[in-house]
Amino acid sequence: MSRSLKLYMTGLVSLSVLALLLTSFLFAADGRFPFGIRPEIAIDLGQSAEIEVFAGLAFWTLITLFAGALPVRMPRGTLVSVSIAPIVATMVLGGPVAAGWVALIGTSELREVRGRVPWYGTAVNHAGMVLPAIAGALACEAIRGAGNGRFVSFVASMAGAWIMFALNVLIVAMVVALRTNQSVRVVAVGDAKGFATSQLALSPLSWLMAQVFTIPEAWWATLLFGLPLYTTRVAHNRFVEMREMFTQTIGALAGAVDKRDPYTSKHSQRVKMIAVDIGREMHVNEPELEALEWGGLLHDVGKIGVPDRVLLKEERLTREERMLMNAHPVLGAQIIAPVTKLAPELPIIRHHHEWYNGSGYPDRLIGDEIPKLARILHVADAFEAMTAQRPYRMTPLTPEQALGELRKFAGIQFDPAVVDAFVKTPWVDGVPDAGKQAEPRQIPLIAHAADRLTQATGRKEPAPVERA
Repeated sequence: MSRSLKLYMTGLVSLSVLALLLTSFLFAADGRFPFGIRPEIAIDLGQSAEIEVFAGLAFWTLITLFAGALPVRMPRGTLVSVSIAPIVATMVLGGPVAAGWVALIGTSELREVRGRVPWYGTAVNHAGMVLPAIAGALACEAIRGAGNGRFVSFVASMAGAWIMFALNVLIVAMVVALRTNQSVRVVAVGDAKGFATSQLALSPLSWLMAQVFTIPEAWWATLLFGLPLYTTRVAHNRFVEMREMFTQTIGALAGAVDKRDPYTSKHSQRVKMIAVDIGREMHVNEPELEALEWGGLLHDVGKIGVPDRVLLKEERLTREERMLMNAHPVLGAQIIAPVTKLAPELPIIRHHHEWYNGSGYPDRLIGDEIPKLARILHVADAFEAMTAQRPYRMTPLTPEQALGELRKFAGIQFDPAVVDAFVKTPWVDGVPDAGKQAEPRQIPLIAHAADRLTQATGRKEPAPVERA
């Protein structure tokens, strides 16, 4: 565990404990409600007010326990449950003190009871719910103090629920990001997009649960809301299952292509991992990171159309054979084009062999004309190929030699910014790096690039060729 993660976890737990104790003390000292908890949460048992309030707290704690018993793990590592609904209903009925205590006790999970989570992980999990619950409840209380009526109550519960949701996502994303060395933005956006809509849709449901609970002698009818909560949890699980199945299908297709050549086994998997690490260093957004994952797996799918006599040939390829091999990016894009879900991956597949100076294939794009993600994948693909055994090179390069080649051809074959980002990844951790050259390298642009400049300026004579 990193030092920064330890400090963050310690601070989060300490702040949550302080917030819960301070809120409980201040609201109890106010003296308006028993223990600082609104009486709307009480269950009419014909007993004292304190006992009825405790009964209401126990009721909502049990609902929260059942709602959060089986969380769903999202692709980036965030755990999601539907326990937010009963916690929001608790804040509407009982206020900040009730919301804080129900969030503390009610978010216990089976894996914690079975000892599968270390004590500090349990503390962080609960703190990540208590602090947002108190913050949302305080906002809800402030809005309710501005007026009376059901509409004000509804607006207050919506505001409290959204604040609680946003703060919880941020807290959890920070933990996952520090633990897995990912960007907080990538984790938060990547996972939240899969459940944000359904979680926020629980906000009005929470308010309805609270309203039904206040109906005399019908508080038990709140249990009927267990069905929509269960279906929401099922929807979360189906989302994860469908994405996982899609990723596994893509991986199986990539594996089938790689297995045509014994020297490229697992090549696509490694290229994907390298490309994703470079993307994180370059702070690409979540959709781009996902495109790198799937594009990395599928970048060589076009080789399925390359004959074995060409694909497996150990000698130098002839001109005709080289043309067949160089057609695989276009063929790969054509194969994937009918899959609308993979539209963002098409530019990666088609252009991952373009050279930065315009001498690559298939479209001879130059510089920033090459899609950014294709430039990232090109570096990942080249490094993996150089450090692995191939029919034409039985002795692979060392990581230091491969990095030297990337530096040597930065600005010619590779985007220098991508190479700079790659050097910061774990793939070359501890590998000596010559770094950038002190003086800019003269990189001749090919003739068709000069023609483009001529056409752009409208000159009849060739424009001067710029030097990078």
